[in-house]
Amino acid sequence: MNLDDMILVSIDDHVIEPPDMFEGHVPQKWADQAPKVERSPEGIDRWVFQGIETSTPFGMCAVVTWPKEEWGFNPGVFSEIRPACYDVNLRVRDMDAGGVLASMNFPTMAGFNARTFCEADDKDLALIMLKAYNDWHIDEWCGSHPGRFIPIGIVPMWDPELCAAEVRRLADKGCKAISFLEAPHAFGFPSFHNEHWDPMLTAMSETGSVLCMHIGASGGLITLAPDAPVDHHIILPTQLTLMALQDIMFGRTLRKFPDLRIALSEGGIGWIPYYLERADRHAKNQLWIGQDWSDRMPSQIFRDQILACFITDPAGVKLRNEIGIDNLAWECDYPHTDSTWPNGPEQLFGEFTAAGATDDEINKITHENSCRFFDFDPFKHTAKKDATVGALRARATDVDLSTVSKAEYRARAEAAGRETVQV
Repeated sequence: MNLDDMILVSIDDHVIEPPDMFEGHVPQKWADQAPKVERSPEGIDRWVFQGIETSTPFGMCAVVTWPKEEWGFNPGVFSEIRPACYDVNLRVRDMDAGGVLASMNFPTMAGFNARTFCEADDKDLALIMLKAYNDWHIDEWCGSHPGRFIPIGIVPMWDPELCAAEVRRLADKGCKAISFLEAPHAFGFPSFHNEHWDPMLTAMSETGSVLCMHIGASGGLITLAPDAPVDHHIILPTQLTLMALQDIMFGRTLRKFPDLRIALSEGGIGWIPYYLERADRHAKNQLWIGQDWSDRMPSQIFRDQILACFITDPAGVKLRNEIGIDNLAWECDYPHTDSTWPNGPEQLFGEFTAAGATDDEINKITHENSCRFFDFDPFKHTAKKDATVGALRARATDVDLSTVSKAEYRARAEAAGRETVQV
């Protein structure tokens, strides 16, 4: 296989929601109470809901095409970031330029756990807006380009019965993925070790939905030195995925719900062989604890129910068969600082080549496993011959991939007469 022959499906990218996203998705009665983008006195665009600024930073890490010295967690205004971050038509063009056929886009303003709505005082209004968010994401963002996006929804975590109802509603709309906290107890919610989440997990099992546990939600479980560098907050979250897996593996979740599928989002894969070996050894040796592994050992549960993804992970690719070739998938992480866009195909193919991966193995990791796991068929809309890296890039040769500073993006917006809080 050549690099241009690969078909890439990324199961972890991010959308920076446009300011007008709620228009047409909120009943007129509550339209004026929908979240809005406002300019702060400091000149920063921010989402405000029920009079409170959302705790999720606007445009977090949306740095693609910026000079690396300008990277950071929080761009200031819409006009400073690449328009493809929030314009779906331009996003698809960027996907073409990066050789990516399809993408799953995690939320930003809402938070991975619908945090914006969970923190609101009026939960009835919050539920209306949460549903409107999901409808915008499925019907407008994903629906505008069939076969190019795997839809992912959010649920009202303040009530597990409402979570279950939203899971079923989303499944009826064709959305079979849910963004969720990898460690809910880190944010004051009940853990996975009791029955609290059972209504939602039951609904997910019955609808064939995937629980996507994204990194970044378990940092509160560890104590860092007060003078630790910012590097810790970027490197350590990928390692904390192990803690999330431990909770669902040695707790009740995966054995109670053998049909439940879970995706570990952005946690990497190189650590998994050691973990599975350690987990199996523990299960065999520590019989006094009373865990029942009579049907399946931990490694088998993992291979039956888990999908793990990576951006770049040479060690993990070399150990692909020790992990389970059917349990691996690729991600691009557009538009964040870890993203390999637009050179993801070159990075990934180099790792496959170094590891001696076969064509069948490459196909599984690049798209087949993801499509199977999320019950997603992009080839209903795009023929395979038109879905390859080479074919997609051939139709996007006019996309500007040059480095552009924040100031230059802002100048371009001003020259076009565009308000910085408008799409």
